[in-house]
Amino acid sequence: MPDNDQVAAAVRQWVETVVVGLNLCPFAKRELDKDRARFVVSDAITEQGLLVDLEAELELLEKDASIATTLLIHPRVLEAFYEYNQFLNYAEGLLQQMELEGVYQIASFHPDYQFDGTESDDAENYTNRSPYPVLHLLREESLDRVLESADYAEQIPIRNIKLLNTMGRTELSALLKACLDIVKPD
Repeated sequence: MPDNDQVAAAVRQWVETVVVGLNLCPFAKRELDKDRARFVVSDAITEQGLLVDLEAELELLEKDASIATTLLIHPRVLEAFYEYNQFLNYAEGLLQQMELEGVYQIASFHPDYQFDGTESDDAENYTNRSPYPVLHLLREESLDRVLESADYAEQIPIRNIKLLNTMGRTELSALLKACLDIVKPD
């Protein structure tokens, strides 16, 4: 297993080359350029440990407005997509418990991400496939502001699916693998 710095580097590479490089999220580049995206790797090996880390990151976001978004990377827990997907209910429950529902949103990314109604090898799943499992914490106010100012916001998912289907699974898989290759342990 690569160390935490290598894991964070792989995810950052993915954001830069896939998310920003393919313009899957036209708002991500601005936060990267302003160094307002936090990449943090959890050492959690249990779901409970990950919930503790998630709570700590939400508390940090509450205290530090200079952080626009946090990518909480958790390479040692929830490696199976089904378990990861089930865990999202606990993450949403934590938002409610902390009375932060509507303040923050959790976007989900996983190496085996699969949208409901798709086949596992469908290219469109790569919009949410990352080198390691990630809980992406977004400030809803910032997201709402950006989406309101973008007339094309509702077209983003349609454009992304079309682009990824054109590229195909082989090319997309190679892009994702390249992010992991930059951090191969010696």
